[in-house]
This record gives sequence, C-alpha cells and structure tokens, in this order.
Amino acid sequence: MPTFSRSEPKLALVMVGLPARGKSYIARKLARYLRWRGMETRVCNVGMYRRELVGAQVSHSFFDPANPDGLAERMRVAQIALDDMLRWLELGGQIGILDATNSTRERRAWISKTCAERGAKVVFIETMCQDPGVIDRNVRETKLHSPDYVGVEADAAVRDFIARIAHYERAYQSVEDDEGPYVKVIDEGDKVIVHQIEGNILSHVVFFLMNLRTKRRPLWLVRHGESIFNVEDRIGGDSELSPRGHAFARSLAAFMQTRRTEEPISVWTSQLKRTLQTAQYLREEPFPNRALDEIDAGVCDGLTYAEVRRRHPEEFAARSKDKLNYRYPRGESYADVIQRLDPVIIEIERHERPILIVGHQGVLRALYAYLMDTPPRESPHLPMPLHTVLELTPNAYGCTERRFPLAC
Repeated sequence: MPTFSRSEPKLALVMVGLPARGKSYIARKLARYLRWRGMETRVCNVGMYRRELVGAQVSHSFFDPANPDGLAERMRVAQIALDDMLRWLELGGQIGILDATNSTRERRAWISKTCAERGAKVVFIETMCQDPGVIDRNVRETKLHSPDYVGVEADAAVRDFIARIAHYERAYQSVEDDEGPYVKVIDEGDKVIVHQIEGNILSHVVFFLMNLRTKRRPLWLVRHGESIFNVEDRIGGDSELSPRGHAFARSLAAFMQTRRTEEPISVWTSQLKRTLQTAQYLREEPFPNRALDEIDAGVCDGLTYAEVRRRHPEEFAARSKDKLNYRYPRGESYADVIQRLDPVIIEIERHERPILIVGHQGVLRALYAYLMDTPPRESPHLPMPLHTVLELTPNAYGCTERRFPLAC
C-alpha cells in the first residue's frame, strides 16, 4: 500500500484529558484506522508502563500532585514511554500515539521539546466531557475492568477512581493556542475544535475524530448466499442466488430474529443481485451501497480460476505473489478496495444502530481486517466462509467475535 505519503514528517499524536474521558478508546480506534490505511502506527499507553514498572494496584494518593514520590515515579514512567515511542519512530514507524493525561502545560512543553529534538511533529488531541452520565459509564465499563482494580469490589473501585480524577482536576490545564497544533473533541464528538492542522494525514485524523462515536452496538458481517457463479467457481459477475443460496437467505432472516432487540437494525448490501436477494427476507429494507460491491476482476470477470490460469498465466502468477497490491487488468486490487471502503468505515464509526452488512468475500475481508485490527497484508487471506454469520461486539479494547454457521 500505503495510502499516505511516507515523505510526511513523523507524527507524535499526544492525548490530553482527565481520566474517564475516552482518551484510550480514541487512541486505540485512531491507531486501528491509521494502520488499516497503511500507516505504521503504535500506541504507547503510559498507564501500561506504570503498571509494569510500579505496580497495577496503587492508591489514588499516588496521583495526588502534592505527593512528591508519586509525582517523581509518574514522571519516570512517562519518560520511558515517550522514549520508547520516539525510538520506534526513529526505527521506521510513522505515527506514535502517546496515551496519557498529559494534563499540565509543563508536561506538554517537555513532550513538545523532546519530540522536536528527535524530529517528530507534535499534535495534541484533547478529549473533554462534562456529562456526569458519560463519565460514570466510562468508569464502570472500562476502568473497573482494568488491571488497576482486579479483585476490588466495584463500589470501592469507583470511589478510588473518582478520587483519582479529583487529583487530576486540581492541576488540569486545557491546551491553549500557543502550545501548537491541536484537536479538541468535546462531549464525544458533539463539537470538534482544530488549530493549525495541516497535511493529508492530519486531515484524515480530524475527519475520523469528527465521526467517531462511543456507543457500542453489535455488527454482523455475512457473505451473500451461494450464487450460480459460486457453483460454477466463477469470479465476480452479477449472478442470481442458487437454490441453496435462497435457503440460506431464509435461514439468515430467521437467525436475525434471534439477535433482534427493540433497537432497529440497519441492513447494508452491495448493489449486486446476490446480496440483495440474500437480504430479501429480512424485516428491514436494505440500503444498497456501491462501495460494498465485490472487488472488480476486470478482464478476468466471469472466468473460472482455471480459465484465468490458462488464458492469463502471468496475471495468475502475479496475483499469487502479492494478493494485496495485485490489480486485475482494468480492475481493482485489495488495496484499492480498502481505499474505496474508507467512507463505509467512517459511517460504521458514526452510526449508532446495530448494523448487518451483507457483502462479498473480498470486501468483507477488508472490513473485518479493520474491525479486528488485522494488518492489511493479511486481509486477502482471511477466512470468510459462505453461509456463516460473523457477530462482532465492541468492548473496551476491540471486538469480541462469534461465528454462526447457518443451515441451508
């Protein structure tokens, strides 16, 4: 790939914000998106370094700005994390994300100076939230399941973490214009403020952050039912479902009834017959999207793989060597599909309803690679069997996956 120029400067995206404001959630989501787009990206979470170097279960008093021992230890851990991130950038990484509170001007000035000396451009990403309900949800859904509170009774853990937040609030200073480029994400994306943001990469970062929502809802990926071309082992085309494919479509409708709640489900399909026919028995009206059409096989469309090998041996060999970047003559590559799917990914992140995507093998491989943080180079080889529903449920650190083969 990649889709962004490697000539752009090394970037240090520095998270800023009080605890339980979604910094780590945003950092992980953003890193996943950038990696999917072909950028070498790494998150250095200072909390993880602190747990490894100091210990996981420390009292809230450790974070008191009036505690000199705690302050010295936190500074030591931050220095190690920042040094690791910068060393990784120097060794070939493109974007480092420093995930910590970084809650004072003094701390941020030190980070900016250190990064500048080692050739990295700093952009601050500050998350702000005043909604007590959102903060309480973040504490209970993420922090109480972190290693900091293993074995601690829930109410005691909440009290300790709220006390930790209070320590940070006493010293917290929001990012100001004179500190350099920044993006401020306010109340989970209801408002986004940008300052001195330039370049292709950062424009994509800002657009992603503007559309990122934190509401968690399931997402189902399913290939269309068996088509006539599947039976004949032909590539591409716009064929109808086979009798077995129609049986699967009925099974899919019955299965989705078991997953349904009071919340409506959005059904997305490609514009090709086989996905529309697969969705025909569902309660919801499908939304066809051309971006979800199968990879364009160009001159090989409608051929069997045996015919491709016989008629276009050089193309068959080239595809075998580099399936990600190989482009069918007058067609597409998997890398092209990833770029084509970028608006779909943005819509997935901003959509607040559960989503069922009825798609094609190549397209679903690319979407799955994003959702499960799989390197793009592996996406053309991911198993995506017919007549199987993949249920992906977001959690604090990614997605939980379940696969349901359906009878047909």
